[in-house]
Amino acid sequence: MHSATSKLLTLLLAWAAADIFRRLHIPVPWMLGPLLATALATLAGLPTRSSLRLRNGGQWVMGASLGLYFTPTIVAQLGALWWAVLAAVAWSLALGMVYGHWLYRSCAGRLPGVPDAALRPSAYFAGAIGAASEMTLLAEKEGARTDLVAASHSLRMLIVVLVMPFGMLLAKSWWNLEVVSLAPLVSAPFTLTGAAWLALLTMAGGLALHVLRLPNPWFLGPLLVAIALAASETAPAAVPTLLSNVAQLVIGVSLGVRFSPQFLHTAPRWLARVALGTVGLIMACAAFALVLAWATKLHPATAILGTAPGGMTEMSITAKALQLGVPVVTALQVTRLVAVLILVRPAYRLWATRLREGAHPRQP
Repeated sequence: MHSATSKLLTLLLAWAAADIFRRLHIPVPWMLGPLLATALATLAGLPTRSSLRLRNGGQWVMGASLGLYFTPTIVAQLGALWWAVLAAVAWSLALGMVYGHWLYRSCAGRLPGVPDAALRPSAYFAGAIGAASEMTLLAEKEGARTDLVAASHSLRMLIVVLVMPFGMLLAKSWWNLEVVSLAPLVSAPFTLTGAAWLALLTMAGGLALHVLRLPNPWFLGPLLVAIALAASETAPAAVPTLLSNVAQLVIGVSLGVRFSPQFLHTAPRWLARVALGTVGLIMACAAFALVLAWATKLHPATAILGTAPGGMTEMSITAKALQLGVPVVTALQVTRLVAVLILVRPAYRLWATRLREGAHPRQP
């Protein structure tokens, strides 16, 4: 089937799934519906396709939309939480190392065709709580099996993205959350001129980070520009809800097409351990978030989303859809991503050195 036709049919399938999820009042329907429908169709062997340009466009729209929540009042409140952000970063790095070590120990010698030298970096970077593409690239530089790393991040992302919206919906009901502590801004009146200026400025941010070869440029670039506009109260317009929904749809499609039929044949023991470990990660992060919420007086649901071991974009979208402290969730997720990208490789080399020394202790 022609590539353009496959992409169009995939988008139509995704749109139908999103509409069904919306009618059934399923949380975050514009992302979860396309994600599930596309993943199932891909696993069934149907020729689903995702457009890189549309995915980048979706990240651009969501970055701009989320950044507009950072009003001066919100920025001041976040500034008082700097220590909580640093604590969350330290927790994520430590938890990722523990998870990677467990994954390595539980699979060592049990994966045919995967030598120990390749398993060490594979397990570590599979456990790191960071962006999938960047972790896979760093893992390749350390001699890892990139298929194992990519598969682990894809599976973890699927589990977290499916679990968190439903979990947060229950939490929202359980805690009787009606008003978020950090509410979204009052939108500027929508005008075509204002929307054009917002699009131009945020696109410039994405292009700048793309030229600098920074990670997730089409999300982080527009996000940073929109934060600057909102914080200075110069945002020319808000992002229309319809455009935000379409952005969530194409992001869901880009996640769903990762699950090819070959995915299920990627070291079943490895995938089983990753699935089990992901459940452990979610529980550990939730426990940490409750402590963080107690210490900061944040709403527990907001803290849980901010520290969840899922993707930055996906968790921020969930917070936006459920109105659960979008700025806090976005700030925690973005800071963690940047910190992990900077520190994960040096931390791996320290961890690998200690593993080798443990296997071959020095002679007195």
